[in-house]
Amino acid sequence: MKVEDVFGQIPVLETERVILRPLRAEDREDMFAYASDPEVTRYVSWYAHQTLEDTDEFINHVLKNYAEGQLAPWAIEDRESGKMIGTAGYLGWNLRHFRGEVGYALARPYWNRGIVTEAMGPVMQFGWDEMKLIRIESRCIPENIGSARVMEKLGMQYEGLLRKHLYTKGSFRDAKIYAAIRSVE
Repeated sequence: MKVEDVFGQIPVLETERVILRPLRAEDREDMFAYASDPEVTRYVSWYAHQTLEDTDEFINHVLKNYAEGQLAPWAIEDRESGKMIGTAGYLGWNLRHFRGEVGYALARPYWNRGIVTEAMGPVMQFGWDEMKLIRIESRCIPENIGSARVMEKLGMQYEGLLRKHLYTKGSFRDAKIYAAIRSVE
């Protein structure tokens, strides 16, 4: 199996409240609205977008990955408003070891409503079914209590603290690692 075999055509995934679909150039204003929010970017490895051009650069990178059949996130669209409110997907995939790493970002007005947990359900199911993963993991810095709660709600277990694991925004940061495991018969 190759990444292109699975991500050559990113499918649309749906839940009761959200549609996970490919990101589009037209999402730039919606994405900029949350990606420029210092609270949204407070605990993530990337800097807040300062201009719409920063957002365009990210979207163009994602569109290039789609075109090349590489890993790229889904846009999270609020079913009620049609607004793009975040992203969710695979940040890494170790094919040899059947392991994937997931990540997500969500606009602040949608926090604390179970949206990320709901959106990540089909993303993880895609990993089990299509990517044939045995392990799905995610990391967050210790201060990111909200993200840790999401991982726990997704059935991931806390495995430990990776000391000075990330160099981000000019400093070395610890990372909590969580994982869900599929049993192998």
